[in-house]
Amino acid sequence: MPLRLDKLPDRTPVRMSISLEPDLASALKDYAALYQQSYGRNEKPETLIPAMLDTFLNSDAGFKRARKTLHATQPTQGH
Repeated sequence: MPLRLDKLPDRTPVRMSISLEPDLASALKDYAALYQQSYGRNEKPETLIPAMLDTFLNSDAGFKRARKTLHATQPTQGH
């Protein structure tokens, strides 16, 4: 009997290392401070960055359209 819920995708976090310009690192620290003021929770910038990137990518309509086209023209590779 097929289930209504599809098999869940791989949810294993992928670790990435990046280098930031000093101005961007400072801005991220300021963002974390403002986040703490707004929500009363102290979060490190590196904890906020994945959510920030997710919000950015999900709000970029051009990226979403291009990504659909990209995946429609390539064989699936676990995406």
